[in-house]
Amino acid sequence: MKNLSLIAYLDLKESIRAKWFIVYSLVFGGLIALFFIAGVTESQVMGFSGLSRLLLMYIQITIVILPIFILITTVRSISGDRDNHILEYMLSFPISLKHYYWGKIIGRFITVYLPVLFAMVIAIIFGAIKGAAIPWSIFFLYTGLLFSLSSTFLGIAFFISSFVKSSEVALGIAFFIWIFLLAFIDIALISLMLQQRMNEGVILFIALINPMELFRVAAISLFDPELTVMGPVAFYILDLMSQGIFVLVAIGYPLLLGLMFATFGFVIFKKKDLV
Repeated sequence: MKNLSLIAYLDLKESIRAKWFIVYSLVFGGLIALFFIAGVTESQVMGFSGLSRLLLMYIQITIVILPIFILITTVRSISGDRDNHILEYMLSFPISLKHYYWGKIIGRFITVYLPVLFAMVIAIIFGAIKGAAIPWSIFFLYTGLLFSLSSTFLGIAFFISSFVKSSEVALGIAFFIWIFLLAFIDIALISLMLQQRMNEGVILFIALINPMELFRVAAISLFDPELTVMGPVAFYILDLMSQGIFVLVAIGYPLLLGLMFATFGFVIFKKKDLV
C-alpha cells in the first residue's frame, strides 16, 4: 500500500504542476462563476429556478466537456511515461507493475474528479450566502453521477494507454471514442434508426448502454421524474424500471464499465513489452 500511495501522490503532484490542470480547473470553476454573474439563480425557466436551475445547466455542459477532458489528459499517462523513458526509470525501483498501474489511476482520478466536485461545492456555498434553497438530494445524486462518469472515461483512457505506444495515436483514438459516444446523444440519430423500423427496445438498449446518454437521462430524471421532455421514450424507460432504480443503474453501470476497462488495461499492460 505504501508504494501504491506513493505512485498516486507522485502522479497527483505531476498533474497539479501541469498547465492542463489549471485550465481544467478554470473551465469548471469559470462555468459556475459565469452562471452566477449571468443571474441564472435569480431566473426561472420551465419551473426550474435558483440552484436547481444552475446545477441543471452545469450538468448538461459537463456531460460534453468532462469526458473529452478526461480522455485527452489521461490517455497519455502510460504511453507518455513510456515515450519519455519515465516508465523504465520508475520500474528500476522496487515497485510492482500492479502498484504502478493502479497508483496512476488513483492519482489521476483525484485530479480529474476534485475540480468538478469543488465547482459544485462553490455553487452551493454561494447559493447559501445569497439565501437560495439548497437541493441537497440533487447535489448528492449529481456527485454520484459525476463520480461514475469520471470512472468510466478514466478506465477507457487507461485501457487505451496500456496498448498504444504512441501518444499521438492514443489522442486520436480518444477523440474518436468521444465523438462516437457523443453521436448517440443526437436525437437525429435515434430518429434515423426509428425510420428503419428497428425494434424500440433495441434502439433504447443501444442508446442507454452509452454512459454519456445514460448520464444525461438520469440527470434529467432528477428534475423531471416523469421524463416528459423526452416524449414517448419516457414510457419505455419508466415501464422498465422506476426513477429511483434508474438513477442507481446510471451510477452503478458506468462504475462497473470503468473498472472493467481499467482491469483489461492492466492485463494488457502486464503482458506487453513495457519499454
